[in-house]
Amino acid sequence: MSERVIPLVDQRLLSLPATLPARPIAAEGLLRDSLGRPLHDLRISVTDRCNFRCNYCMPKEVFNKDYAYLPHGDLLNFEEITRLAQVFVAHGVRKIRLTGGEPLLRKNLEILVAQLANIPTPDGSPLDLTLTTNGSLLARKAKALKEAGLNRVTVSLDSLDDAVFRAMNDVDFPVADVLDGIAAAQAAGLGVDADGRLTGLKVNMVVKRRTNVDQIVPMARHFRGTGITLRFIEYMDVGATNGWCMDDVLPSAEVIERLQQVFPLLPLQATAAGETAQRWGYANAAGELDPALGEVGVISSVTQAFCRDCNRARLSTEGKLYLCLFATQGYDLRGLMRQAHTSDADIASAIGHIWQGRDDRYSELRASLPAEAAPAARRVEMSYIGG
Repeated sequence: MSERVIPLVDQRLLSLPATLPARPIAAEGLLRDSLGRPLHDLRISVTDRCNFRCNYCMPKEVFNKDYAYLPHGDLLNFEEITRLAQVFVAHGVRKIRLTGGEPLLRKNLEILVAQLANIPTPDGSPLDLTLTTNGSLLARKAKALKEAGLNRVTVSLDSLDDAVFRAMNDVDFPVADVLDGIAAAQAAGLGVDADGRLTGLKVNMVVKRRTNVDQIVPMARHFRGTGITLRFIEYMDVGATNGWCMDDVLPSAEVIERLQQVFPLLPLQATAAGETAQRWGYANAAGELDPALGEVGVISSVTQAFCRDCNRARLSTEGKLYLCLFATQGYDLRGLMRQAHTSDADIASAIGHIWQGRDDRYSELRASLPAEAAPAARRVEMSYIGG
C-alpha cells in the first residue's frame, strides 16, 4: 500500500490580495471571465470542520486530534458573509450553496440562512438558497432551516450498507441516522415547489472503485420513485491528502451501464446553463419516460470535464475567493472588506477584476498537464473550500 502524501504547505495561510482595478468595475449582472463564462453560482464554506473523516475528503491520519483548524476569530461572521453575498448577487449570482466542512456544525446557521434569504435580486426573483450536508445533524435542524428560508438540501451518502458506510465515514456513524435526516428534510418541505412536488432534494454518492461500487444499484433502487434525485460523482483529485489515483475512478459511463442493466433510462436535457450533472430519467415498462419514477444524474469531472460551462465561485470560511475547486490560491476579500472605508462598490470592483481575469479549466487540461504544472501538494482541500 502506498503511503499517503501529506502537504507541506497549509494553503489556508496563502492568498493573493484582492486589489482595486485602475478603472472601477460596477456590479451590473453582466460579468464574464476571460472565457466568456458568467458568474451565476456562489458556494460559501461556513466552517472548515467536519464530524466525518471520509478518506476521500478528510482522512483521519491527517485531520486528527492535533490538526489545527482555523480559529473562530478568523472566520467571516454572518454579517460579513451576507455583505459579500449581496455584492455577488449584484454581479449576477442567483444560486448560493452553503457548504463546509460540515455546514451544520456552524452554530446558529439558520440565522445566516435567514439573512441570505432576504437578499433582493435586481429583477426581484428569489435566490436559490441551498445547502450540502453529510446529513448527520439534519434531523434536528431541517425544520428550522426551512423556516429560515432554505430552499433545498443535498445530502452526501456513499452507501446504504451500514458496514460500508461506517467504514467510509471512518467515525462509525450509522447510515440509519442519515436516512432519518433525509426523511426530516422531506417532512420539513425542503425541496418542495409551489405545487407541492418534491423537486429539489438530492443525494450525492461519491463512487470509488474497490470501495462502494456494489452500492450503485441498491442506492438507485432505494431512491427511485421517492422524488429524491440521486447523483453519482466520480472520485476527484481534490486537495493533497486523499491519495487519489486514476485507478480508483469508476467512469460515469460505467455507472450508467450498470444502472441500465437493471433500470431502463432515457437521457434528459440540462435544466440550466452550467449544470454539472448529466441527467437520466427512469422509463416505464413501455419504454417511455415516467416522471413519477424520478431521475438519476452523473457528475463526470474526471472523464468528461465541464470546465467550459463552469459559472461557480467559491468563498472560503475566512473570506478567500477561489475560482476553481482545484485552485492553489484564493483572493483575500476579508482583508479588503475589513479595511476602513471600504465600500460595497470597492468590493464589487475587486470581485469583478478577479473574475474577469479567470481562465481556470483544470479538469479539462488534467490529462495533458505535466506533473509539475499543478502539483497536488499546492491544491486546496475540499473540506476547506467545499465540494
